[in-house]
Amino acid sequence: MSGQKMGCSHGTVKAGLRSATLRLVILTWAMWGIQETYTNAQETMVLGSGTARQSADTVSLELARLQAQIDELKQASKLSQEPIFVYPEESTATSCTPPASSKFPTARLTGFFQADTAWFHQSDRNIAAVGDAEDGSDFRRARLAAVGNVWDNVAFSLEMDFGFPGRPSFMDVWVDMEDLIGDGNLRVGQFRQPIGMEGLTSVKELTFMERSLPFALIPFRQIGAVLYGNSSDDSMTWAVSGFRFPTDVYGGSVGDNGGYGTATRVTGLLVDREPGNVRFHVGGAYSFIDPSNDLFQYRSQPEVFVSETGGGVPAAVAVNTPFFVDTGIINAEHTNLFGAELAASAGSFYAQSEYLVSVVDQIGGPTVALPGAYAYAGFFLTGEQRSYDKKNGVFGDVVPNGSVGKDGGIGAWELAVRYSYLDFNDANVQGGRLSDLTAGVNWHWNPHTKFQLNYIHAMLDSPVNGDSDASIFAMRAHLDF
Repeated sequence: MSGQKMGCSHGTVKAGLRSATLRLVILTWAMWGIQETYTNAQETMVLGSGTARQSADTVSLELARLQAQIDELKQASKLSQEPIFVYPEESTATSCTPPASSKFPTARLTGFFQADTAWFHQSDRNIAAVGDAEDGSDFRRARLAAVGNVWDNVAFSLEMDFGFPGRPSFMDVWVDMEDLIGDGNLRVGQFRQPIGMEGLTSVKELTFMERSLPFALIPFRQIGAVLYGNSSDDSMTWAVSGFRFPTDVYGGSVGDNGGYGTATRVTGLLVDREPGNVRFHVGGAYSFIDPSNDLFQYRSQPEVFVSETGGGVPAAVAVNTPFFVDTGIINAEHTNLFGAELAASAGSFYAQSEYLVSVVDQIGGPTVALPGAYAYAGFFLTGEQRSYDKKNGVFGDVVPNGSVGKDGGIGAWELAVRYSYLDFNDANVQGGRLSDLTAGVNWHWNPHTKFQLNYIHAMLDSPVNGDSDASIFAMRAHLDF
């Protein structure tokens, strides 16, 4: 026979015991009063009436019943606090389980750091064109974040970086409301704008130490709102955002005469076959920006960056890796950014490429087109596979088949090569043209620890100094939790 589990705690038994004891005390006093009355009036009572004695007998029986109940409750109070089972056929009692308290809000601490070291070897002409790039070490990123939910359909992120200028700088600081419009989610705050496959890939999961050169064209983290979602089978993603531009390291943006932008991205997973990790991804993106105060600028370093801003460097020494290409300040009505992306994987091999072009409508000058592109491929020597994040339409994390540790694994070994370029030479804008050829080796100790080695050969075409080059060796230690 199956029983119904009651939610009453051991306190219920104690409460019953107190109630029965109180009733016993009251009846005892009543019995004493009846007995006194009966004794005093016994001589004057009519023989055979027996009324008082009947009352006394009734009270005595009640006292005996209550005493038995108290003894039973005392015995129950000695039992372990196991759940009580009551069978429906034997009792109509209902559960007295107290209502569960809300499990919200929830919060989880997460973070990561990336410690970098870089060595530069520049040609004399390259030093003349961009300045002396100092060797150095730096914490490229050092982040802490609290993420969680304040309700079943409202999530949040509060992420700060202690390595960027601002110390700390605002990173992903947003509130996310799920299924607000149909299956679409609404995010409000500061976040990565929906432009570019590489731009939306987490820095914890990048194949190379830095994103490729065309990343300089993307309006990356801005303050605003985005509506985004997926198809029912997760084969397609879409996003539409509106934001202020530009946003500083504290999430602020002020300015008249413009200062607004919009971005949209759509991706499709045309092939998705398991096993075999066979996938083919396509995507497109567009962004329109009316810059604050009609001022605009693009610039980029050669896919590596170290700095020292603590004040220990002599005044004549550069504290940051210099920008190799720079448009300077452009007076612009607006810009239109177009992007296209392709990616594929098969087993341990994967590849990714993007093309972006910014069309800038100058004030008092011609419209200029500033393009950039990259392509790279990677392969795991130890047989792992690069995962694919269907919610965001990007490649995801790496889980070694055998992590380095007591089990004796060797981790995941990954080789990769990339070519990228930026062309900032068009009409009156002469910011230079930069091409990078990068080779990388990644050693994933476990899903949360990796070491990266990059060799970058930067080739600069400067309108003033002509062709020059630089060779860069860089290493990174990465840990996330």
